[in-house]
Amino acid sequence: MGRKSIYNSLRPFVGKPILKRYSKERRGIEMKVSKLVGSRFKERPADCVIDSHALMVRGGYMKNVGNGIYSEFPLLKRITAKIERIIRQEMDAIDGQEVLFPVTLPADLWDESGRYESVGNELLRFTDRNNARMVLAMTHEEAAVHLVREYAQSYTKYPFMIYQIQRKFRDEARPRAGMIRVREFTMKDAYSFHTSQEDLEDYYEKCYQAYNRIFARAGIPEVVTVASDSGMMGGNISHEYMLLTPVGEDSIVVCTECDYRANMEAAENKMVNEDTDAPEELQCVETPDCKTIEDVCNFLKSDVKKSCKAVVYQKNVDDTFVVAFVRGDYEVNETKLRNLVGGEIHPAEITKEDCLVAGYIGPYGISKGAEVYLDVSLKGISSLVAGANKEGYHYTGLNIERDLQKADFVDISKIQEGSICPCCGKKAITIKRGIEVGNIFQLGTKYTKTMSMQYTDENGQQQYPIMGCYGIGVGRLAASICEVFHDEYGPIWPITVAPWEVHICCLRADDKEAKEAADQLYQKLLADGVEVIYDDRKGIRPGAMFSDADLLGVPIRMIVSPRNLKESCVEITTRDKSVKEVIPVDEAIESVKELRKKLYDQIQEKVSR
Repeated sequence: MGRKSIYNSLRPFVGKPILKRYSKERRGIEMKVSKLVGSRFKERPADCVIDSHALMVRGGYMKNVGNGIYSEFPLLKRITAKIERIIRQEMDAIDGQEVLFPVTLPADLWDESGRYESVGNELLRFTDRNNARMVLAMTHEEAAVHLVREYAQSYTKYPFMIYQIQRKFRDEARPRAGMIRVREFTMKDAYSFHTSQEDLEDYYEKCYQAYNRIFARAGIPEVVTVASDSGMMGGNISHEYMLLTPVGEDSIVVCTECDYRANMEAAENKMVNEDTDAPEELQCVETPDCKTIEDVCNFLKSDVKKSCKAVVYQKNVDDTFVVAFVRGDYEVNETKLRNLVGGEIHPAEITKEDCLVAGYIGPYGISKGAEVYLDVSLKGISSLVAGANKEGYHYTGLNIERDLQKADFVDISKIQEGSICPCCGKKAITIKRGIEVGNIFQLGTKYTKTMSMQYTDENGQQQYPIMGCYGIGVGRLAASICEVFHDEYGPIWPITVAPWEVHICCLRADDKEAKEAADQLYQKLLADGVEVIYDDRKGIRPGAMFSDADLLGVPIRMIVSPRNLKESCVEITTRDKSVKEVIPVDEAIESVKELRKKLYDQIQEKVSR
């Protein structure tokens, strides 16, 4: 086609705004239940431990592919797309720029950071057909540094933040609870780069507030922030966003007297023993067949709170024994211990040839071949029962400060209900359960130093950028919302993330008048840009139709039936049962739109700006 012919073919559109021609077609996308891919059923699957998992399987949201791996049906995909849109809007509002990293990364990048060896089995390592070492990324700090280290060589480029929404793989040992803990997942992760700690802290606060807005817009403003352990991510300061719920897998330490909140892994145990007993003489006594602290205390008729329990681990790097001693009624906090050891550890396997005597291990006279840690829960107790490091024997009357030449106490135990708050000092600690829906870290220079990312400052000196990291699990957030907002019949989705805003149920699609009325309402709502799903199935009982509607969890329901049409009315209800009205047909559209606006406004009121 010649140039003149091309011009002639385009001439009708020249000088006219093409988008304007389609403005009158501002419509929602049509969707009818009869065409919706995914089946719904009544029975609760036997392998679903928590309600959100059961309801999302029953409702046709997802299907298990493998251990901790799911495919998403259109229902869940619509919900996660809305969550992603909220996230993008809030990240863009704080000057984030969206990028995309590969899922598969060369192991060389992880060698640079040192994490190829330091991260445990959660990192899936493999070799490709050319025998190159590869990993499936479960986090993308290395990829982020790799992307920008040539770009950001001058201080004039800073600060900046890049983010992505991407699939990841974590070889989780015990996937559970549906989308709450999986192996393959979609995550938003963001990485900010700064030239000073002060600038990082300023931006960290911006992200902190942006996260609050994201969760409020998603309908869960009840999310709380807790101090957390940085773990394999590194850095000194980190916070987790927790949705408090009894089915949560994380233990959250909360003070009822002040604002202190922390993950169990990071909560400091401010232990003070109020021991008034007089010291006793150290004695080695026979305790046959007593290998547990409970057995020993029962045999000696002593209080478990006056006993010293040994929990034994081995270092992953060389199998050196690590012995953690805590008060008999306390548990070892493995995260705290791991941080002190400075590497990965695993539960010990003790044989008769080893330097430790399984079941009879104590701090007095223990082999120098073991690395020993004494918990603060043992400090100040005048007389303890402890292992004698001899088969069939324990010590009584052990006073650690008196009997051990060097007794350094460290915090390696889990804080307990009723303990002293590390912040206000009152005995007001309570333990709650929660689901982690997001996290933010001040990474410092952990990655920029190891990966040799530098910039030239205003004085011509080479410096390492300081990083922040900010993550949200998209699928986990969707499942968490369902876990909080549901009844026995199905999810109750907040309107901002619901798969549709309005659900039209035509109870008698074989009735001409009912079908015509429902069709007209459907088309009018679509024309007004309302997201609608329409159940126009024929021959289905009302109970079955309502059961399906409950599983879809759409916030507004419009019921069209021959009985109500005799009065020229339709019924409008909300999924949470807070609204139930019979409205004249000619007022139904405006009533639905007003209710829709009200539901959005209720959520927006809780979004802080």
